[in-house]
Amino acid sequence: MWQNFIIMATFWTKRNEDIENEKTAMPWGELLVKGDRNLPRRRRLKVALFDLDGTLVDTEDQYTVFWGAMARKYRPDVPKLEFLIKGTTLTQIFDTYFPDPQWQAEITAGLNAWEAQMRYDFYPGALAMLEDLKRNGVKCAVVTSSNVPKMESVKRQIPQFDSLFDKVLTAEDFTASKPAPDCYLLGARTFEADIDECVVFEDAYTGLQAGMSSGIFTIGLASCHTKEELQDKCDYVLDGFKGMSYEKLVGILSTFGR
Repeated sequence: MWQNFIIMATFWTKRNEDIENEKTAMPWGELLVKGDRNLPRRRRLKVALFDLDGTLVDTEDQYTVFWGAMARKYRPDVPKLEFLIKGTTLTQIFDTYFPDPQWQAEITAGLNAWEAQMRYDFYPGALAMLEDLKRNGVKCAVVTSSNVPKMESVKRQIPQFDSLFDKVLTAEDFTASKPAPDCYLLGARTFEADIDECVVFEDAYTGLQAGMSSGIFTIGLASCHTKEELQDKCDYVLDGFKGMSYEKLVGILSTFGR
């Protein structure tokens, strides 16, 4: 009886060594239904890893304006290019649509100038959630494909940024961009955390793929895509951060964890 209580009160996700051989595992409830009693225990949430644009801050419309201008200048032959590139990294955009090195140099200079004057406003509820995670001892990090100059612009607009995040990982910190899992695995290693002590927050398809490929529990934000579009690309989908807290996040991990 006591053993059954312990099993029902806890759940496990695969440890790092298991994830290499099996990227996904059944939710604990399904395992119980199937009669599996060899369930390891998920350890306490230690690290929250956040994408930036489209996840924490609302910059989508501003980037649409910039890339629309670049499309009209360099690629008028590709209709609605500014919408085709949503959710992709700068490297992917260059490789697919702007292969000319001179174009890339000019666009990069223009992008740096554009990002320096952009607004970086937190989505509703994001700041309150970050503060609650910090109060509960969770390490928070930004894991972004943006570069250091862009992040300096973000910090100038958000004075409390450094107090909210224990680490910022940018494009300069990893060689393989999203959808490769390298950036999120680096995030876990930075805090000496196993993947079952972490959670990833993402909005774009490439970022969600990076999170899922890392083996870390990945939550999709329905900011740029609908819940229906995201539901098969991550472990759990949130409409947004409004009303979210440390306690609610732990509840999600306990109920839907892998």
